[in-house]
Amino acid sequence: MSTISLRRSHSATASNGSGANGGGSHIRGRAVVTGASSGIGRALACGLAARGYPLLLVARRWERLEDLATQMRVQHEVDVEVWPCDLADAEQLAHLCQELRSRRVSVLCDNAGFTTCGPVSEADPAREAQAVAVNVTAAHELALAVLPGMLGRDEGAILMTGSAAGEQPVPSAATYAATKAFINAFAQALSVELHGTHVTCTLLAPGPVRTEFFDIGGVGRMEAITRCFSWQSPERVARDALIAMERGRRVVIPGPMAKLQAFAGRHIPRAVLFPLLRLIFLPIVRFSARPGSRPAAAKVAREAAAVSTLE
Repeated sequence: MSTISLRRSHSATASNGSGANGGGSHIRGRAVVTGASSGIGRALACGLAARGYPLLLVARRWERLEDLATQMRVQHEVDVEVWPCDLADAEQLAHLCQELRSRRVSVLCDNAGFTTCGPVSEADPAREAQAVAVNVTAAHELALAVLPGMLGRDEGAILMTGSAAGEQPVPSAATYAATKAFINAFAQALSVELHGTHVTCTLLAPGPVRTEFFDIGGVGRMEAITRCFSWQSPERVARDALIAMERGRRVVIPGPMAKLQAFAGRHIPRAVLFPLLRLIFLPIVRFSARPGSRPAAAKVAREAAAVSTLE
């Protein structure tokens, strides 16, 4: 099993990570984090900065990125670049991928994404398309952009944020679960393909996490209604994810609820699972939606779409 060192070193901190060609593993390239403005992405950025990585932070919300960048520069004395980008925009995504191909990227946290909730028949088609573009297309293209450079240097790590929800179809979150099923499958397949190299790919598949994620999906009361489901903090999820990435693990599922959800999604027959979802999950989604929340959530999602706050 390949591993990557995430521990802080003075030489790594001094590196600007902008395409050095030296062969030593002590020369550390940038850690790129998408969806870095909040939630798990922000926590991942903090964890990587604490380990001495120069950062490139990607999200739409420039002000939040700048605030985080300033904090990381002061607290951890690392170089931080901010890259405002709407990952749902094909042109902006292509520009970012082109830039990353020219960089020495040691870590990619392929983390940006957002959910849509409610029946597909009532969904905003443009918003559904944005979800597919951010959750699938952008994540896939960014991984492909950094992979050749990592293999050429024979060092690097990719962390892809999937979801325990991707282990089964989820009525009322049909598009989201399908996009995460793609990430779950792709990340694990890539991990196996990379065996024998010093490049790794780790799937992060969280369950419920305390972020803005469900507000964006229009079900902001979900956490209050399902407190017994062992919600995780983004800091805990990011900590577990970085440890797993350091160890070269194929999958990390933080927290007991996420593990249970993933196990059930993989092993419970669909003929049993779907009635359970209709009896338990769908009423929770309905009760979680605040009056008038769905139009408001759609607006937030359009404004926050490539940013986002994930799982």
